[in-house]
Order: sequence, then structure tokens, then C-alpha cells
Amino acid sequence: MAKIIAGVGSSHVPAIGAALDNGKTEEPYWKRVFSGFEKSKQWMANTKPDVAIVVYNDHASAFSVEMIPTFALGCAAEFPPADEGWGPRPVPVLKGHPALAAHIAQSVILDEFDLTVVNKMEVDHGLTVPMNLLFGTPKAWPCPVIPLAVNVVMYPPPTGHRCYMLGRAIRKAVESYPEDLKVVIFGTGGLSHQISGPRAGLINSKWDKSFLDNLTKDPKKLTRIPHIDYMREAGAEGIEMVMWLIMRGALDDKVDEVYRFYTVPASNTAVGHIILENRRKAGSKSKRAPAAKSRQAAARKAAHRIASKGR
Repeated sequence: MAKIIAGVGSSHVPAIGAALDNGKTEEPYWKRVFSGFEKSKQWMANTKPDVAIVVYNDHASAFSVEMIPTFALGCAAEFPPADEGWGPRPVPVLKGHPALAAHIAQSVILDEFDLTVVNKMEVDHGLTVPMNLLFGTPKAWPCPVIPLAVNVVMYPPPTGHRCYMLGRAIRKAVESYPEDLKVVIFGTGGLSHQISGPRAGLINSKWDKSFLDNLTKDPKKLTRIPHIDYMREAGAEGIEMVMWLIMRGALDDKVDEVYRFYTVPASNTAVGHIILENRRKAGSKSKRAPAAKSRQAAARKAAHRIASKGR
């Protein structure tokens, strides 16, 4: 069966994409940001997921004020980069996984989460920037991607609790898919930032670091944070952090924090990043070992029989 093995949280600051696209990654201002993802790229290269589910918010590329789904699941065969006003980013087209996406949609909707199914969608920096930060800049993305767009732009966005429970429903859906797949799920956006108004430029490092702490240790505490607290403590755009709770809900209750990175600022945003892995159950290796030994013994006996017949 398919299995979600890990979760990744990452900011998706558009200026990070611009720095990548314009060759500025070695400039001192940006090198500080990109160096924090070097270990993460190595982790991803070692993990080699078969599919990535990327939770992000659309920035008026696929949707507009005319149509704003709360949760929209991309079920297409591919997802081109969107033109956000200065041409599409020079990144590869993302290949989808329509079979797994359709399975997730069916399972989650029957679990009473009303997803919007999207069979044609362009994706913007909210998705492509985290992909670059974790996979680098390949000529083709190394695994299929299933986008999950969440409305955190127009009021009312979903609550943190609703997002967390959606993550649990996604985990259930993935684990009921028959193909043996390793899946990594991303939660993107944030951390604290406000891009307009009297508090433009707001960053709250204390809030951000507490959020990251509880994401690992006590995610249910985060599910009780109301919208107004995100607005007050993390800025108007800090509400994006609820998307990280979809990622966390899709993991086991107990996780291991593999890596964390935090720096300020990137443009006008606090950059947060975390990698969480489901804990391997004690004794899982010992359970597999006897089975492997018995298969090896059976193979040796079969070989011995064949050899005996040949004498």
C-alpha cells in the first residue's frame, strides 16, 4: 500500500523564486537563505519519494475573486507554471498522479470533506518555490506532484483544526491506495509576515519558533489557535501557517524532527522550514528479518533440490 513517510514545511516567498531565476543565490543576502536548504535537498535525494503532495495557496493564478474554493485538489496529468505577470517561471512542468489524486478525492469526499476537483490548473510560486528549495533546479521534477490549493487569501479561510483533520483524512486515503508508493507531503506558506497596511513588514520570531516547536511536539495545541491570533501575532498573511497543519495531520502522532531552519528576513517574510518523519515502529526490523531468513532458506532448499536432480 502507499504510505506517507514524511512531511516538509517550507515558506514559499516569491522573491526566493526570483533570486533563483535571476542567478542571485550566491549573493550574501540570498546565500544565507539557500544555504539553509542544502541539507534538505540531500535528505530529499536520499528519501526518493514516489509522489509529493504539495499543500499551498494560489495567488490569483488558477483562481480569482470570481471563484475561491476552500480546498482544491489537482487531479490533472500535468500542471504548467503560471504566468504571474512577468511570464511563467523557468521551471519544469509538474507531472501529476491522476490515479492517486482521484483516489484521494473519492476517499476524502466520502469522509465528508468537500474538495473541489480540478482537472486543469496552472501552479504559481506558492508551489514551485518549495519544490526548488527541496529538489533543486532539475530539468525534470524527479517525482509526480499532487497539488492541494487552500484558500488563505479571502475571508473566511479554513480553521487550523479543519486543516489538521483534512490531513488525517488524506493519510487514510493514501494508506488505502493499493500501489506501493512512498509519499512526502508538503505544507507551505508563512511564516509570520504582512505585506501591506500599517503593520507591513511585521515579523514575529518568537511566535514562529513556538509554532515550529509545537508542530513537532503538540500539534493539537496549534489546532486551537483562532484566526484572530494568527492575524495579530503573525500578520495578515501569517494565516498561511494553517496549511502546515494539513501536512502535520497527515503524519503519525509521534514524529521525529529531522531538520529545522529559520531565518529573517527574505524580502519581508520570516523563512521557516522543517522536516518531520514518522517514527519507525519498534521491532519492525526484527519482524521483517525472520521472514527474509525463511525466504532465503527456502531458496537454498530449492537450489539444493535442483542440484540433486542434476547429479
